[in-house]
Amino acid sequence: MTTWTAPVDVVLPCLDEAAALPGVLTALPAGYRAIVVDNGSTDGSPEIAAAHGATVVHEPRRGYGAAVHTGLTQASAGIVCFLDADGSLDPAELAGLVAEVVAGAHLAVGRRVPVSRGVWPWHARAGNRVLAAILRRRGLAVSDIAPARAVRRTDLLALGVADRAFGYPLELLLRAADAGWSVVERDVAYRPRAAGTRSKVSGSVRGTARAVRDMAAVLR
Repeated sequence: MTTWTAPVDVVLPCLDEAAALPGVLTALPAGYRAIVVDNGSTDGSPEIAAAHGATVVHEPRRGYGAAVHTGLTQASAGIVCFLDADGSLDPAELAGLVAEVVAGAHLAVGRRVPVSRGVWPWHARAGNRVLAAILRRRGLAVSDIAPARAVRRTDLLALGVADRAFGYPLELLLRAADAGWSVVERDVAYRPRAAGTRSKVSGSVRGTARAVRDMAAVLR
């Protein structure tokens, strides 16, 4: 498998992740450049990110899709990764996703494997399973609407993902399926979030319901 030696940009959407950012940013592989897109934090996240060497971008429109799209437009590397900034995923595993893209995949995504009971609440896992089943019926063999991804920057921009809320990851996969993209899944360890942070999706039934609502709008 060919090794990618050019820089890789890593977009990290961020809303009150001060407790997790130091660990996440210091764990990035060499040559992986962090772009932290702050989405209205009040806990000092932007300052902490900057102090750890990240490029910090502010996106005033609330929404996961708004944050990741802004990060994508700020990126300049040929390959761009996306990762949650909460410490639940190991940044070192991005290298495996990048290797899949270098080897020919259009998109590489991380299939979350919980490291312990309770890491992935039942309501979040159930919603994920329903959406993944819909994707498989559309011809895309994936099992996770994954928050860890690697893709060539120009390919993703050309795909034209329009959702700016929680529907972004699902729309990305739907458009990838329609475009005939090669999509590869790799297992990634799914760990407890860093202490002091809280998931905007899986942290509550309400958050999961809001994400499913946004994704259902994409399906319509």
